[in-house]
Amino acid sequence: MGARARTGLGLALLAFVAYVSLGLPDGLLGVAWPSIRGNFGLAQGSLGTLFITTTVGYLASSFFGGRLMACFRLGTILALSTFFAGAALVGYAVSPRWWTLVVLGVFAGLGGGGIDVALNIYVATHHGERMMQWLHASYGVGAMIGPVIMTLAIGSLGTWRWGYAIVGGLQLTLAATFVATAS
Repeated sequence: MGARARTGLGLALLAFVAYVSLGLPDGLLGVAWPSIRGNFGLAQGSLGTLFITTTVGYLASSFFGGRLMACFRLGTILALSTFFAGAALVGYAVSPRWWTLVVLGVFAGLGGGGIDVALNIYVATHHGERMMQWLHASYGVGAMIGPVIMTLAIGSLGTWRWGYAIVGGLQLTLAATFVATAS
């Protein structure tokens, strides 16, 4: 296998891992919510506040994604987006108050939207619909693994916070990988 083919395979694998990481947080909240709600003494409807802030961040990065792709390299956008998402998730894990978690939702949304739009544009432009299907299947793998991670965190480690810390740490590691492979 030539150097160009190895690079292409490496990029494809990194894109799939990025989409798995995009799905992971989406699978955490459903399992974690009863514990989060109890931890902060919240009403059931409080979850909507977190959904709103996360959606605002996601829509903002999606809206400006095309412009960002025109100005910056794919690796830079993925590194920053994954860093925002990972840092927000680690922030969830250490949030002392509900409102800090809600504010961090904007950054989690910015990160997730940035990963989504950047990879969708890149794959649509350079690889076509077959790889796009595999990319979105990778999201499903992450959304499937997320609840397992959170269930293990609550059941074995005793708190929802560990689930977010683990996934946030994985995303920060992926951000470092994007920095190392940005070229």
